[in-house]
Amino acid sequence: QVQLVESGGGLVQPGGSLRLSCTASGIITRVNSMRWYRQAPGKERELVAAITSGGSSNYADSVKGRFTISRDNAKNAVYLQMNNLKPEDTAVYYCKFARLGTVDYWGKGTLVTVSS
Repeated sequence: QVQLVESGGGLVQPGGSLRLSCTASGIITRVNSMRWYRQAPGKERELVAAITSGGSSNYADSVKGRFTISRDNAKNAVYLQMNNLKPEDTAVYYCKFARLGTVDYWGKGTLVTVSS
């Protein structure tokens, strides 16, 4: 069964950077948008960034100007470059492949901790 695998999380100091990656273990068809979500302790999961198959992207207000989402369609991969990280960015980050007319795929998450 095809899975999404996130990587790149870890502990970073405030103001630091991390680059998250999400790759599929096999071929996933009919992918429309690729998205990153996050869930902080005690909070609901929220959409952080999304990118369409055509390359259009949008971001949560809290990360605009600091995070950049990109995708590699040939590799079935999506990335999240996170700069100027803040303690409030601490969360488990999940990727999602939103598909047309069928079941979406979710990764299992990678933990990002921003702390001095």
